[in-house]
Amino acid sequence: MSTVKSFAFALALTAAHTAAAAETPVDVELMLAVDVSYSMSLPELEIQRRGYATALRDPEIWSAIAGGYYKRIALTYVEWSGAAQQRVITPWTLIRSPADLDRFAASLTINPATALRRTSISGLLDYAPGSFERNAFVGDRRVIDVSGDGPNNMGRPVAPARDALVAAGYEINGLPLMTRDGRGMLPDLIDLNLYYEECVIGGPLSFAIPVHSWEEFLPAVRMKLIMELAGVHPNPELVQATVSGANADGYDCLIGEKIWRQYIGDDF
Repeated sequence: MSTVKSFAFALALTAAHTAAAAETPVDVELMLAVDVSYSMSLPELEIQRRGYATALRDPEIWSAIAGGYYKRIALTYVEWSGAAQQRVITPWTLIRSPADLDRFAASLTINPATALRRTSISGLLDYAPGSFERNAFVGDRRVIDVSGDGPNNMGRPVAPARDALVAAGYEINGLPLMTRDGRGMLPDLIDLNLYYEECVIGGPLSFAIPVHSWEEFLPAVRMKLIMELAGVHPNPELVQATVSGANADGYDCLIGEKIWRQYIGDDF
């Protein structure tokens, strides 16, 4: 190996060690990924922001964090819609005290939420790994917390995107919003909870908690956060699907794309 190449290799190795040393160990790296597609009304978008802000200030959330080995987590809040529409509201933040949680919660209410177009859960899942890799934290678990009011209808199919992340060690949980009072152009998917269970969530501790009314939103977010931070699976009775429509061949994870083509066409 030449002197120049040896020097370059040494610099690269030093940089790698420096980067690794700079990574802060945490119990969980948690991405809160919140749907802001056009089917969500502006009041619903505000309910989501306020709901997460309120839940994060709950003392039980800090108790769940304080019960971990490192007693700290890394947290980010991302709003998503179409395949290339992921908007970071609060970047990756080290949470190691109730004051940190309070500041993070306050950041969610600084700017009003705005709606974007389409629904691409797969786009979000493809976006997520790069965000985790760049965040300067290393967690015992990497969790993507996905809320949404409809199935994937843009980008690549959601199941392969989910499977790739699960194979890489990620955990994906879901909050299917089944409130049916938005402004969408498409019919509601009446078994959205089952869609999330079969097509979106993944990993050994994964779960989905359906929300049937906005009164249920805050309690659902609070319970979901506690379960994710504690690394335990919730009581099956709390997350049980309300519609059991899967057939023997499994759920059709392309149902969102099919609904879009039926009512809208290939694109608009």
